[in-house]
Amino acid sequence: MGPEWIAIIALVALFVAGTVLPINMGALAYVAAWFVGVFALQMDEKEVLGGISADLVLTLIGVTYLFSIAKNNGTVDLIVSKAVQAVGGRVALIPWVMFAVTALLTAIGAASPAACAIIGPVALGFARRYKINPLMMGMFVVHGAQGGGFSPISIYGTITNSVMTEVGYEGTEMGVFLASLGINIAMAVVLFLALGGRQLMRERVDPAEASAHLVDDLHTGGASVTVSGQGAGVSTTTRGVGVRRDHVLTLVAFAAVAVTALAFDQNIGFVSITAAVALAMLSPQQHKDAVKQIAWPTVLLVAGVSTYAAILTAAGVPEYIGNWAAGLGIVAVGALVLCYVGGIVSAFASSTALLPVIIPIAVPLIAAGGVSPWAMAAALAVSSTIVDVSPFSTNGALMLANRPDTISEQTYYKQILGYAVIVTLAGPLLVWAILVLPGW
Repeated sequence: MGPEWIAIIALVALFVAGTVLPINMGALAYVAAWFVGVFALQMDEKEVLGGISADLVLTLIGVTYLFSIAKNNGTVDLIVSKAVQAVGGRVALIPWVMFAVTALLTAIGAASPAACAIIGPVALGFARRYKINPLMMGMFVVHGAQGGGFSPISIYGTITNSVMTEVGYEGTEMGVFLASLGINIAMAVVLFLALGGRQLMRERVDPAEASAHLVDDLHTGGASVTVSGQGAGVSTTTRGVGVRRDHVLTLVAFAAVAVTALAFDQNIGFVSITAAVALAMLSPQQHKDAVKQIAWPTVLLVAGVSTYAAILTAAGVPEYIGNWAAGLGIVAVGALVLCYVGGIVSAFASSTALLPVIIPIAVPLIAAGGVSPWAMAAALAVSSTIVDVSPFSTNGALMLANRPDTISEQTYYKQILGYAVIVTLAGPLLVWAILVLPGW
C-alpha cells in the first residue's frame, strides 16, 4: 500500500471518529499526523510539527480574543439592538436584520457557531412573537454566518486565504468572500419567498415594543449586559463599567484592524491581538477573563488539522487525488466531484477542519487550466460551508436547540433535516454551475 493511501485511510478514520465521538478533531489529527508521519513516511517529530501554521494560529487567537472583548462589553448587543430598531416596525425586515448582524459578527472575527449561538435565540424569539416561519428565521441566521464567514479578517477567510497562499495562489480573498456572501444571500431570498416572506411585508409592529422584546431576549439569552430603554435610546450597563466609551473604542478597534490589515497589508493576527490587548488594558478588570473565551477548541482543531494537511502533502495525496480528478477528462467534472466531496463530508464533520485539507487537493485542477484559482477556492469553500444548515452540524443544532415553543422539536428537526438534504444534494451543483462552469 502506497503512502498516499495510508494517509487517506487515516484521514477518513479521523473524520469518522471526530463525527461519531465527542473528541476534538484537531487532537485526532495530531495523533494521525504522528503515526502516519513518523511510522509511514519516516519523518522525524520536528518535520511533523513543521506543518503547523503559526500565522494561522495567531490569527485565530487574535480575532476571537478581540471578539470576546466585544461580547463582554456589550458592543455585540448594541449592534443587534440598533439593527432591530432600524427596521422601524417592519416585520419582513427582521429576518434580514438577523442575517446581516450574524454576517457582520462572523466577518469581524466571530466563529460561526459563536455568532449563531448569540443571534439564534434572539432571532427565534422574534419568530415566535411575530409568527415568522421558524425554519426561515433559523436558516437565515446560519446563512448569515456563512455569508460573512469568508471576509479577509474572518476565521474561515483566514484559513482559506492562508492555504491558498501556501499552495502558491494569492489575491483570492475578495473573490471568495463575495462569492460566499452572494450565494448565501441568494439562498436566503429563496427561503424568504418560499416560507411566507411576502405575507410578512404587510405586517407592522410598534418599534418600541420590538425594542423591549429585544431587551428581554438579550437578557434571557445569557448576555453579559443589562440593556434598558425603548425606541431610539438604549442605555447599557455592564458590571458598573461605562460601556458607552467601551462601545466606541471597540468599534474603532474593529475599524482600525480592518484598515491596518487590508489597506496596509499587516499581519491580521498581530493587528487583532494588539487591538484586543489595548482594549483589555483600558478596562483590565472587565476583560480579565476574556482570554478564557478565545476559541481554544477551534485553535486546537485548526492546528491539528493543518498539521495533518502537511502530512497529506508530504505523502503526495493532493497530487494523487487532484490528478485523478483531472484525469476524468474535463477539469470542470473533477471540480464538481470535489465540490460534492466537500459538501457531503462537511454536512457531518467540521467545515473548519475540512478547508485546509480539500483546497490543496484542487491544485492540480487549477494548474491544468480551465478554472481560475479564486473560482475553484470559492466553489470548494462555499460547497463545504453552506451545508452547515444540517442538524448534525453545530450551527444547525444550535437552531434546533433554540426552537420556539410554537413548534415541536421533532417537527423542527424534520424541517431542518429536509432543508439540509436539499442543500447537500443541490448546493454543490449550483455552486459549481455558478463559479466553475462559466470558466471565470
